[in-house]
Amino acid sequence: MAHRADPERTLRRVLSVAGSDSGGGAGVQADLKTFEAFGVYGMTAITAVTAQNTTGVQSVEGVSPEMVRAQMKSVLWDIGADAIKTGMLLSCDTVCAVADTIEEYNRVRHIPLVVDPVMQAKSGDRLLSDDAQAVLKARLAPLTTILTPNVPEAEQLLGGHIQIESMDSMRLTASQLLEELPETRAVLLKGGHFDSADNLCVDIFCDRLRGGLVEFALPRLNTKNTHGTGCTTAAAIAAGLAKGYAPLEAVRVAKNYVHGCIRCSLSLGSGHGPLFHAHARFEVGIRDSALYPDMNGVSQVSI
Repeated sequence: MAHRADPERTLRRVLSVAGSDSGGGAGVQADLKTFEAFGVYGMTAITAVTAQNTTGVQSVEGVSPEMVRAQMKSVLWDIGADAIKTGMLLSCDTVCAVADTIEEYNRVRHIPLVVDPVMQAKSGDRLLSDDAQAVLKARLAPLTTILTPNVPEAEQLLGGHIQIESMDSMRLTASQLLEELPETRAVLLKGGHFDSADNLCVDIFCDRLRGGLVEFALPRLNTKNTHGTGCTTAAAIAAGLAKGYAPLEAVRVAKNYVHGCIRCSLSLGSGHGPLFHAHARFEVGIRDSALYPDMNGVSQVSI
């Protein structure tokens, strides 16, 4: 199938390669809602189907790596993409199939890749095999523009040799991840699992090309309804990169968008409720200029 030449256009396209969440709060469902909020065209390649709700994951069934690759090629060689986001990949073979397809597409048109290294659900259910972690680091990390681990995922990616117990250890971990993954451009270490001082949620961004660390801090919101936060963050960053934002700008806009999603989260189910991805439509509209142009109080510190 011949790849189409890219015409002049304003609508950007983002492909999510991730699992399906039957409860609609995470996975490709969260990604598509995020893409809609950012005004980009969303596409999906399903890697696994889950029976999942706000209390946890009851069952997981992986899609064959061949089918994952077929889905990706079907949309990439016809519709095309301006960015790709990966989430739950489940197995070694799937990681390899995804990496192979991205490498093939990059030879036609190199585009940003955001990797959310999903390893377990908020409920604790495992979503990536141990051996697949090593393959992700070897095959997918070299293609990655921004890697978005949370605290437990970052600790696992570094082999459990470091435990994040302070802001200093978070900063060290972000830097060590770039050392461990020398071809990954940038890391956003998400601090939602870590209780920082002053009741703030602090994320640390480290860009190899830009240099230094940037800390993003927003007030921690008192809610248990945070299901899909990681998926939404990575999807929002991918949407920003697809629209031409620099990595730092894409992260900044994504963090504020997700903070709004949590602030307006939904008390559905008996566990961790989902975010409300359409909050901006009701609060300030969906134009880029309206996505918190004054950063809505976010504290950014360059180190």
